[in-house]
Amino acid sequence: MPATDSYFITTPIYYVNDVPHLGHAYTTIVCDSLARFMRLDGKEVMFLTGTDEHGQKVEKSARSAGETPSDFTDRVSQRFRDLTAKLGISNDDFIRTTEQRHIKACQAIWTALVKSGDIYLGSYAGWYSVRDEAFFAEGELINGEFGERVAPSGASIEWVEEPSYFFRLSRWQQPLLDFYEKHPHFILPETRRNEVVSFVKGGLQDLSVSRTSFRWGVPVPCDNNHIMYVWLDALTNYLTATGYPEPLSVSFQRFWPATVHVVGKDILRFHAVYWPAFLMSAGITPPERVFAHGWWTVEGQKMSKSLHNVVEPFDLVDKFGLDQVRYFLLREVPFGSDGNFSETALI
Repeated sequence: MPATDSYFITTPIYYVNDVPHLGHAYTTIVCDSLARFMRLDGKEVMFLTGTDEHGQKVEKSARSAGETPSDFTDRVSQRFRDLTAKLGISNDDFIRTTEQRHIKACQAIWTALVKSGDIYLGSYAGWYSVRDEAFFAEGELINGEFGERVAPSGASIEWVEEPSYFFRLSRWQQPLLDFYEKHPHFILPETRRNEVVSFVKGGLQDLSVSRTSFRWGVPVPCDNNHIMYVWLDALTNYLTATGYPEPLSVSFQRFWPATVHVVGKDILRFHAVYWPAFLMSAGITPPERVFAHGWWTVEGQKMSKSLHNVVEPFDLVDKFGLDQVRYFLLREVPFGSDGNFSETALI
């Protein structure tokens, strides 16, 4: 258990298939503000951010850019580092999932899941969204703009059939529900908690946790034909930063379980369902809290490259000033709700 005077706060690690945008800036500024407040309150703070660098989407983006995945991730990850400096962020660590310390932690968590009996080899056949890096059941799909079936986010999907290792997520349905009941503030705000509980009560299917159709990822221990599912890899970063899997790591003893993971509502399921299940299976205490904030629109419209309305945080700070941008983003929307950006409101 962490010391009572410790406080471990994390942003999600940001996916490097694209450059930083307003949403990344918002999450990071929120976490920075909380970290600074807790330091003033006398807490020993560990504030973590970083980049998520594996997966099929990154491999495809690198190919499109005419770069190797390694060169591509080095370049884009540096832009996120530059953003933390531009925004005056006080993070204590910046993690990259391509680092050796992280690969070691991923393979350790995999081995722990195997020892618990929750990993088995099978074959996956189903829908997969490269953009979301997520699998979807038929019942989760929706109709797109032209009547085609798409992911709940609107992302295109593809039918995937390949050998896969699975995690026995179904085994953890009732333990998760018991955990939510025992820890009613694990998921905030409450509306998000209700959504997650409803999802879990609807039944959990075993989760595909490895891929064989591409190579940019963490190799599965003892089976180099497979790489780890990008979300199992990515979520483990929170442990990596504490020194896991070293059993006597001072940081792990002091800061785990994490005090709060701050995430966007679009990735809440991964943090509030899959992550605690992985951790409980591995014999590790889940984090104390996951807080899901809303999305930003621009002048009432969804941010989109096709609409040419993506807000660049570097340009925003250059135009209006750092303190002004930080204040506006924290003031403009009740935390947890969706927000609307406009330069008029900022001025």
